[in-house]
Amino acid sequence: MAPQKPVELVLFFTRGVSLRIWDETGILARETALYQRLQQHKIRVRFVTYGNNGETAFASRIPGIQILRNNWNLPPAWYQKKLGLFPPNGNVFKSNQVDGAQVGLAAARRRGARFLARCGYLLSQVQERTHGKDSAEARSARQLEKEVFTAADRVSVTTKAMAESITDDYHITAGKLSIVPNYVEVDRFHSIPREPNERPRIGYVGRLAWEKNLLPLVDAVTGLDAELWLVGEGPLKDELEARAAGNKVEAHFVGRLSNVAVPEFLNSCDLFILPSLYEGHPKALLEAMACGLPVIGTRVPGIRELIADGDTGLLCEPDAGSIRQAVARALGDPALRAQLGQAARQYVEQNFALDRIVDLEMAILNELVS
Repeated sequence: MAPQKPVELVLFFTRGVSLRIWDETGILARETALYQRLQQHKIRVRFVTYGNNGETAFASRIPGIQILRNNWNLPPAWYQKKLGLFPPNGNVFKSNQVDGAQVGLAAARRRGARFLARCGYLLSQVQERTHGKDSAEARSARQLEKEVFTAADRVSVTTKAMAESITDDYHITAGKLSIVPNYVEVDRFHSIPREPNERPRIGYVGRLAWEKNLLPLVDAVTGLDAELWLVGEGPLKDELEARAAGNKVEAHFVGRLSNVAVPEFLNSCDLFILPSLYEGHPKALLEAMACGLPVIGTRVPGIRELIADGDTGLLCEPDAGSIRQAVARALGDPALRAQLGQAARQYVEQNFALDRIVDLEMAILNELVS
């Protein structure tokens, strides 16, 4: 799909985030894949990051994308003000998340460009769950979302539930909203033949944090003939290690992995689980499904919309007893695991493959510059 008019896209990173942070957290390849593919459609792409001169070290890994960075080592607030007063060239400015979107919006208005407010999760919902609905953090997030969403030329979200929340809370018209899901590079994330494990491996990828509900997971697998493998870092790591040791659970804490290495890890597992208390649009779950893994997820927002219980995976409640029941069911039925994994792969290919998301993104960009 060729653009009707030339598109010069400027992506504003989340406040405080840089290419170095993306690389250190292992998501650089995943986060840049869409924009590298857009270049094949003659889209010129610029990244506005909060990193310093060290950002140039990543230029060879994202060829063709111009990196605009904080050369002056300014504090974030001063850097944001400078970006608003002296915006880069471009005719479509886009935010990566809500936090920092106001900078891109101000720059777009000063440049006379169109502004696309993209968010993969609602900041207000995260702040409400973390600090309380009436907290200062939640009120500030809601005010920011209102300002950004109402002023944007187009709003792009990852799920229907997010679109409905924005419509209800901020009275954004349906014609201004687009749903562009998170994508999976299905050519990288696919099943790889391997020798069977001596003991079944249950895999997890994500932060080791309270909202991921991992302590009940450790309790749930206690006494089962299986190993627990967790990829990620977070504040709950020490407590999880102590719980696993106390419960005599064979738990392996892999640490952080680059997204490039995640397909190999997923293919080493027999089962993937995401026992979170809530999610937005979890990429780790989609990537596991793309690898043909049978998946288990809790029946909570963000997960229940992706797993058709008994078809593309299994759903359970977020308590240890329900998690254990689902895990035991999957481990005890190899034919069910194979069936779930195959259906999960097909579901991701049909709905979340990068090629499809590129088409959705191109349609928005073409409309904005037409």
